[in-house]
Amino acid sequence: MYLPRQLISHLYQQLLRSHHPLSPPVLILVALEPDALCACRILTALLKRDYIPHKIQPVAGYGDLARAGEELVRPMRTNNGGSGGVVVCLGVGGLVDLSEILCLSSEEEGEEDDMGGVEVWVFDARRPWNLANVFGGEGRPSAAADSMRAINLGARRGSRGVEKGCITSAYTSGNGGIVVYDDGDIEEELGKEREAYCELVAMPEVGEEDEDEDGDSESDRDEDHPSSADSKKRKSWSREDEDDESDDEDGPPRQRRRSDSGSYIISSPSRPPRRAMHDSSNSSRSVTPTSDSPSPVQPKPPSARTLRRRLLRMKRKHENVLQSYYSSGTSYSEPISSIVYSLASELGREDNDLLWLAIVGVSSLELSGRTMSGVGVSNALEYGGSAGWGGERGERIRQILRDEVLRLNPPDPYERDRDIRGEINGVIPTTARSPTDKSIRLSPEPRFILVRHWSLYDSMLHSPYLASRLHVWTENGKKRLHKLLAKMGISLNQSHQNYTHMDMELKRVLRQRLLKYAPMYGLDGLVPPEASGHAVSREGWGFVRCWGWKACLSATDVGVIIGAVLEVGPEEAPGVWDAKRASRTATTSNTDGSTESDLASLLPRFWSAYDALSLTSESPTLLLSSLPLAQHLHRAILRTGTSLLAKHQIRHLRAFRIAVVKDGPDVKLFTNPGALTKLALWVAEAIRVQERERGDTVKVGRRRALGTPLVLAGLDEDRGLYVVVGTGGGGGVVDFAALAKRREERRKKKEAKEKKRKEREERRAKRAAERAANGEDDDEEETEESSSESESESEDEQDLRSNKHLLRNRFGIAFQEVVQETSARVRIDSFEHCVVEVQKEDLGGFLEALSFRSVVG
Repeated sequence: MYLPRQLISHLYQQLLRSHHPLSPPVLILVALEPDALCACRILTALLKRDYIPHKIQPVAGYGDLARAGEELVRPMRTNNGGSGGVVVCLGVGGLVDLSEILCLSSEEEGEEDDMGGVEVWVFDARRPWNLANVFGGEGRPSAAADSMRAINLGARRGSRGVEKGCITSAYTSGNGGIVVYDDGDIEEELGKEREAYCELVAMPEVGEEDEDEDGDSESDRDEDHPSSADSKKRKSWSREDEDDESDDEDGPPRQRRRSDSGSYIISSPSRPPRRAMHDSSNSSRSVTPTSDSPSPVQPKPPSARTLRRRLLRMKRKHENVLQSYYSSGTSYSEPISSIVYSLASELGREDNDLLWLAIVGVSSLELSGRTMSGVGVSNALEYGGSAGWGGERGERIRQILRDEVLRLNPPDPYERDRDIRGEINGVIPTTARSPTDKSIRLSPEPRFILVRHWSLYDSMLHSPYLASRLHVWTENGKKRLHKLLAKMGISLNQSHQNYTHMDMELKRVLRQRLLKYAPMYGLDGLVPPEASGHAVSREGWGFVRCWGWKACLSATDVGVIIGAVLEVGPEEAPGVWDAKRASRTATTSNTDGSTESDLASLLPRFWSAYDALSLTSESPTLLLSSLPLAQHLHRAILRTGTSLLAKHQIRHLRAFRIAVVKDGPDVKLFTNPGALTKLALWVAEAIRVQERERGDTVKVGRRRALGTPLVLAGLDEDRGLYVVVGTGGGGGVVDFAALAKRREERRKKKEAKEKKRKEREERRAKRAAERAANGEDDDEEETEESSSESESESEDEQDLRSNKHLLRNRFGIAFQEVVQETSARVRIDSFEHCVVEVQKEDLGGFLEALSFRSVVG
């Protein structure tokens, strides 16, 4: 089931009404990523205000999710002795069938819909959705199980306030089920998928013997239309040694994870009994004329074979719709922190603290490369400002956040003139207005890294945007950086000082000089453009918050720090971190590569990041103490990326570029998937700029895109495997060939309409002499025609908004195809399906098989 955006507070308000002191605590499953962490902070703040107990459980991957389902969710079910309750998934499980992986299904008991009173709320920005969660996942009261079996499926769902998977205002919780919180995409873009899924659910089961009777061979059907058996094979987690599987103590949960993990293609959904087919045949017989019919020819009712053929055609048509949706590749929609803030706003609980958490969560998506077309290099706004995770839609959400900042932080009338002068000059705020100032302000943030907490030179040097365009990994690139600083009138001594200690006059004119000289070096988007209005238009501007005299941090700074805490470690000195990490990994890693020890090592990182986002006054203290971690991570990214490019260690295979990090001082740092992904994005950005300067393009079918996809592997010597991440080359790339075809079709239709219009005018001229009164009707027809033409001309913009012509990251699908067809030992456990772990000896064969796959589409 899915909850429409306009009813976002419906279930929470019901939870408030039904909560009592003996109610079980709300279980919150949180992914280890900044966006989910910010959403968790917002949600727990709401629960605390309403005195609702809750429990937070970090989840590192599908293995931990299955264990949480077995150990925490299963005991909550009423048919297992529990009392039901609510489970909230933040950034977890949107791509898999949660009813199985969370142990909510009870098919062995003959109660397929009974979820034991456990209601699961799903907030996830990853796409594609698992449609079993979106349009299915409805529970029912177990006490009325026998009576409900006799009720029609559609009537039963409608009576409970669910219409084709959509929750209405008449819905009441308490019976369990899976509820997906819609950010608007389901209502606007999944109309065909919704219809196809519901038709498949209501369709009677057709056995293989029925298909054979119709003359369709099994092999032909497998080639043209993937069967449910093939779909289930796509759900395999990994292909590991059989000995490891037999020695695994957690047998049943592991088998469940292997069948349920990382599914891009689901099997045909479970259907009701064949009663529906009897109903359809009865309805067809009911319209057959009787012997008393006056018609001399009585139509012959269709035979059972004809009905089966029609049913098979409809089934394959609907399955093709779902297959097309699942095989389109991964993408990202609205950040979940923004959705949870919308929930708080709907409840009237918004304030500066919750708004700041939402802003940090939205800003963190850009840092981790999560775009509308999956993990990859985002399409930067070249004219300035933030790169943005979602194009037009992302900028619209950021504009809403800017409006919220202006609403919750009205300007001080006594400081208004000073603020206006600062905004006109574009001065980056580094201090608060007063010792008690905790307001959020808009700031024309340049695309530097930690500029307030680093020197200007280091901040510019470690900026991926600036480094890729100046080629700072070469000596000439560093000389270009020095020349840029010299033209702006900033000496090297001044640039190496901490930014807060620089000369005030240099900081005051920094923005204007960047706007003047940066375009000479191809850095048009280094700073946001001039604001066209005082309070409304701040496109590309960032967000800054101060905690009195303690600290002044931008949202991007907080996102960088929180990401480093999760990827590097909690509050450990860079020099000590490597030794601790090596000794801990060597003693706790398992031979089968399971993630139990990984979660144990990641838990301190999660709670450190959680505490750093505290809404109390200690928040800046914890964030500032973690600054060395963030600086250490970005120094390592620059060192390793420079080494890969300078030593020409990036090879170009058939479908992508490949690089391997297996030596150097920072090799252990990039065994973490998050850190490895940031390094891959840094290298991919540099490659894309080089290809654009040379005019190279990548052909994908009939599409051409800038930026070759990149596969980066990091060696984990202690576990004897490589962590592999696949990133898209150019972020969201428009399929201009498809748009040109559509424009050509519309041009031909327009020409045909123009021809008909001329013929109509000729007929009007003839009729005008006879009937002058018909002229008004003709004007109405012409008005209707012109309006229809204007509607057709806007279809291009609608297609671009709905992302129908974007090249998406298909590495997750390609990885699973390679696992099925080769003997490579691969483990797919991350929620990011473009991240896998490959045994050290199998990397060569794995990459060779992967090179023949389509990795973007």
